Amino acid sequence: MTPRPRKPSDDKHAKSTRSSKGARKAAAKAPAKGGGATAGPEARPEAGAEGASRAVTAPDAVPPPVTESPVSASDRDRLLSGTHHDPHGVLGAHPVPGGIAFRALRPYAKAVAVVAEDLRAELRDDGDGFFSAVLPLRAVPDGYRLHVTYEDTELEIHDAYSFLPSLGEFDLHLIGEGRHEQLWTALGARPMIHQGATGTRFTVWAPNARGVRVVGGFNFWDGTGFPMRSLGGTGVWELFAPSVGEGELYKFEITRPDGSKTLRADPLARRTEAPPANSSVVHESHHEWHDQEWLARRTIAPAHEAPFSVYEVHLASWRPGLTYRQLAEQLPAYVADLGFTHVELMPVAEHPFGGSWGYQVTGFYAPTARLGTPDDFKFLVDALHRAGIGVLMDWVPAHFPRDDWALAEFDGRPLYEYEDPARAAHPDWGTLEFDYGRKEVRNFLVANASYWCEEFHIDGLRVDAVASMLYLDYSREEGEWTPNAHGGRENLDAVAFLQEMNATVYRRCPGVVTVAEESTAWDGVTRATHHQGPGGFGGLGFGLKWNMGWMHDSLDYVSKEPVHRKYHHNEMTFSMVYAYSENYVLPISHDEVVHGKRSLVSKMPGDWWQQRANLRAYLGFMWAHPGKQLLFMGQEFAQGAEWSETHGPDWWLLDPAYGAEPDHRGVRDLVRELNTVYRREGALWQRDTDPGGFAWVDGDAAEDNVFAFLRYPAEDGDGTPLLAVSHFSPVVRHAYRLGVPDGFGAWQEVLNTDEARFGGGGVISPDPLKPDPVPSHGRPVSLRLTLPPLATVWLRPV
Repeated sequence: MTPRPRKPSDDKHAKSTRSSKGARKAAAKAPAKGGGATAGPEARPEAGAEGASRAVTAPDAVPPPVTESPVSASDRDRLLSGTHHDPHGVLGAHPVPGGIAFRALRPYAKAVAVVAEDLRAELRDDGDGFFSAVLPLRAVPDGYRLHVTYEDTELEIHDAYSFLPSLGEFDLHLIGEGRHEQLWTALGARPMIHQGATGTRFTVWAPNARGVRVVGGFNFWDGTGFPMRSLGGTGVWELFAPSVGEGELYKFEITRPDGSKTLRADPLARRTEAPPANSSVVHESHHEWHDQEWLARRTIAPAHEAPFSVYEVHLASWRPGLTYRQLAEQLPAYVADLGFTHVELMPVAEHPFGGSWGYQVTGFYAPTARLGTPDDFKFLVDALHRAGIGVLMDWVPAHFPRDDWALAEFDGRPLYEYEDPARAAHPDWGTLEFDYGRKEVRNFLVANASYWCEEFHIDGLRVDAVASMLYLDYSREEGEWTPNAHGGRENLDAVAFLQEMNATVYRRCPGVVTVAEESTAWDGVTRATHHQGPGGFGGLGFGLKWNMGWMHDSLDYVSKEPVHRKYHHNEMTFSMVYAYSENYVLPISHDEVVHGKRSLVSKMPGDWWQQRANLRAYLGFMWAHPGKQLLFMGQEFAQGAEWSETHGPDWWLLDPAYGAEPDHRGVRDLVRELNTVYRREGALWQRDTDPGGFAWVDGDAAEDNVFAFLRYPAEDGDGTPLLAVSHFSPVVRHAYRLGVPDGFGAWQEVLNTDEARFGGGGVISPDPLKPDPVPSHGRPVSLRLTLPPLATVWLRPV
């Protein structure tokens, strides 16, 4: 990077309207900070004006005669006020009668000269930072540069206004159509070599702006000399800034329709400052991936037909203080040891409030800078993949916050949000809802989904708050919403967006899965988009859906005292009424362990032993139930306290010096065993979405608090079923008879949550059990089991 003089004391984020004359002069004196090979020669300071002249003038060169070519008063006013749509049409080099007119806007410069291979010509100082001259040349010199003299600094740079647009016509066409599936390659800040010069292309969509300028550390946040041009009717503004390189901070200074100005972070920024600072950062990735084997393997089977157990992680608090790279040293080993197939990470996209789940996003294309750079985050994903662990991330296309430096009224009018304030305002979270009917907004979000999967090799997106997107009357009273064109309550624009997003992601990113957090009974969440349902809609196209009904019902049941559970027996069986209506995930998620809801073990009734026994039995029931599994961090070792972002999980509970450590370690050992057996037994996951993969043995034993069912493997497998029996009473039941399929000589326990190594009482059946020729539960043979108290037992034929 090029050395530059000391920065003024002004806040670097101040707007360009700052009044400090000294600070503005100091800003102007700074040589451009660059990246790549141009940094040195383009900005070398010299001893003085005379030395500079000798450095850049060819020995035989004679300065040509010049005439004036000042910028017109109208253009001058518009450029100085930041409202010019076509600065490149005024500034730079242009053929005119008598030669080539050169015009430059270099605020606070003392002199500007045009320099080429055999040319050096001083431009006339027209005042207010404008310099101009007409040189008697037949053509614009190739690769000419500007030699700029400030009070005590000189620099030589390419003229930013000598370049053709750096964004192609095809890109603009796709943006205009709302069909640019790799939008991040066209908009934002992109380091590049353009017409032989190294610099950064800045592009932003701001169709309502009267003018846009780039401000940043490279111009000390004064954008006067960096106006952008409007590219036709697309609403896109562009500027290629030579010598600006990686690591530079920047924002867009937008002149609103009313003439006022606003300083905005880049909506397509791929890197940001660490909050509470909020500038965008010029970024170029240098990460080299080593997960090719993983990416090839993940396409073998779709998620709903594969083992899929998820460890949900709040990254910033899993081990507080760790960076992405430090997490890469610990998280993959921990998750692999417990046998989970995937992690679900939150919060990933940049957001203002660190003590949150990260669902109010301000940087949709940037991993949060709190834990490192985008390449550091790629390093973590790469490490997880090399450990055989898939990576899901929480993705939030439902709404965005109102911060005045982010998306809200981005260019002075509603742009990303609905124009109607009543429709734009999210009734629950004080945020704004995206306008899914606007093609550019839909493109912004659809491309964002692909971006995380393509650029960061994310294996799945868990889409937050889908229900709030689907319904026009979500959390709204009568009279507070307007029906759709058919008189219904469905948000047709949101439906079309979700269908397009899912179809695009699945087409572009083989092996990726999308997961909906959808809390209603919307028909066809996981149905293909081209298959129309009874409601007249095509499916939304998700791969999986969180089963919120199962979560609420089952937690309500286990939170009851055993003596009362018989009155709530149907809460555990009702899920099988609709279990195959969607492809489900069973989530014990972050939402269930905060804000007074208590941790999972603390929801359980009874003394400490009974609480842990209930938890173990519940986990055994959950892992055997049709559907995939998700467990929030800390619950795998029976943490008693609610989650807190300030200290994360209570890892001290696993310290051998702590007296109750075996109790917590036992639960964690059970989770490891659940995942181990689960992955080994195809019956537990191969037919999660097939009714033929499940059969009740006894779903009506309410008085006994017993649930017994069979899981069957794929039809082309060995046909070996698995019997799961969950007993939610604190007593031992001897000789408990359950009907089983005929044709198997003996059954063996493969998991018992009451084993002593898990912290249980050790009521187990270590020897194979032979079925009796006694009909029971509609089957010709049956087993007589000893059911441990508050326990789940899995058995399979020997």
